[in-house]
Amino acid sequence: MADEAQIYRELMRFKPDGLTPNGWAIRAGVSRTVWADMRRHGNPSRRTLEKLLTAAGSSLAEFEALRLEGDQPASRSPVKGVKDTRASAWASVQLPSLPLVGAHLAGEWQRPGSGIALVDVRPGEIIERLPRPVSLGGDPQAYSITIVAKSMWPRFRPGRRVAVSPRASVAIGDDVLLSLESGFAVIGELVERANHSAELRQFNPDRTFSIDGAHIRSIHKIVGDLI
Repeated sequence: MADEAQIYRELMRFKPDGLTPNGWAIRAGVSRTVWADMRRHGNPSRRTLEKLLTAAGSSLAEFEALRLEGDQPASRSPVKGVKDTRASAWASVQLPSLPLVGAHLAGEWQRPGSGIALVDVRPGEIIERLPRPVSLGGDPQAYSITIVAKSMWPRFRPGRRVAVSPRASVAIGDDVLLSLESGFAVIGELVERANHSAELRQFNPDRTFSIDGAHIRSIHKIVGDLI
């Protein structure tokens, strides 16, 4: 399909027989969000590729060799492994680490009992530095947080680390971290965005709620799990 990333189409050559693409991702332990983002935009992390290829009984070296062979004249000898000087760029590029910033439960939005979790995200509180996904190599403002609420279960379980991009464009259906003027944030799926306001959905409990633009500081895209 025209809207599928090139690397996704190349990976389909390794899909195990008897499995759908989604079934392959589940077997490999790749989340729905990461899989969908890779399918549309490409640039999966090295670890995501390794998980998928291992589940298919292959390897990253074999995948890289196949990609490079497709770019070379037929008379060139095939790539033998990841140490070959023609190896894929992501095998050697050293990306800066991704900061894991503090995130803490901060009650509920609007009123007690609303069931809509508020999160206190603290950019100045760097808990750890994590390997940066290749897809965020050009986004110096990207960061990661730990999911601390059950509000997005089963999409994101508490304790899961997710990557967040302030620079990525946001579209309906994306998972987002919406920062409020109060200094707190809410996490949800973007349902609608109009007249500077935003409508979000969370899954546990299932709530769809609107936030007026006057209360919104910024909207950052959650680009996927850090697997």
